[in-house]
Amino acid sequence: MVVRSLMIGCGSCLPRQSVSNHELAQRVDTSDDWIVQRTGIRSRHIVGEGETTSELALGAAQQALAHAGIPASRVDLIVLATTTPDHTFPATAVKVQARLGITTGFAFDVQAVCSGFIYALAVADNFLRLGQARTALVIGADTFSRILDWEDRTTCVLFGDGAGAVVLEAADGQAGTVADRGVLSTHLHSDGRHYDALWVDGGPSATQTTGHVRMNGQEVFRHAVSRLSETAAEALAVNGVDPSQLDWLVPHQANLRIIEATARKLHLPLERAVISVDHHGNTSAASIPLALTEAVTDGRIKRGDLILMEAMGGGFTWGSALVRW
Repeated sequence: MVVRSLMIGCGSCLPRQSVSNHELAQRVDTSDDWIVQRTGIRSRHIVGEGETTSELALGAAQQALAHAGIPASRVDLIVLATTTPDHTFPATAVKVQARLGITTGFAFDVQAVCSGFIYALAVADNFLRLGQARTALVIGADTFSRILDWEDRTTCVLFGDGAGAVVLEAADGQAGTVADRGVLSTHLHSDGRHYDALWVDGGPSATQTTGHVRMNGQEVFRHAVSRLSETAAEALAVNGVDPSQLDWLVPHQANLRIIEATARKLHLPLERAVISVDHHGNTSAASIPLALTEAVTDGRIKRGDLILMEAMGGGFTWGSALVRW
């Protein structure tokens, strides 16, 4: 008998304002054709005055709890993945904890940029497997628009804001095999030699400023296609799963071309990949749970479906998770 972390609910929250490529072209030297051809993005949500990472995270958490049908008081662990916290400290997770009315258990942030949700999922899964928590909220939330250079068309057109969350609950696996529901395995990696290929040129210690996103796009694209297909294959191999057995690929929503390349390497039809990058853009740690929630809500993902999630972010960090919904 093994302990599995069941996904019993999911939720999402997006800023009120949606910005199309045509609208963006009014303030940046770009065009809808240029953005769509290179990224597949057509629009993204951008936070307005007063909207914060914690507000989006809270909305996603509340929706996930409602979907799971459990009260917030059942939650004894919150792991929040974000690169754009409300404040340098305390962790944004504790603000969400307080606003949910939770006064027990523990909450903290994880920083792995676009891989953040996979990292947070792995951390929470391990706490549940070890019996150190019973019910967890895993949240990915980012307001990347706050750290963009709006004069740099190579980066500002790529990102959007949003939050997604899942509720995990510890339960006994019935088979101890891939037939079980829940998180079957997680796989994390990083390589700091590529630190400056995707980074923010500011920070409390280095410059005492927030800074802006800087990226070597070609370098990131090249590594993303390789690393994502590798970690996806790793998750399948560890569990003895053939790609044909997958019901859905829920990838990080950075670039449509990267998603297409990863699907090809897995010999997986693109129709079995959940794609939301066209209307969300790259929402960093929020992108996987946003896409997951959308597919669960519209009925594509059903109970018992086998799902592969994978992401890569600055650092470089990357990772994957195989989950039976």
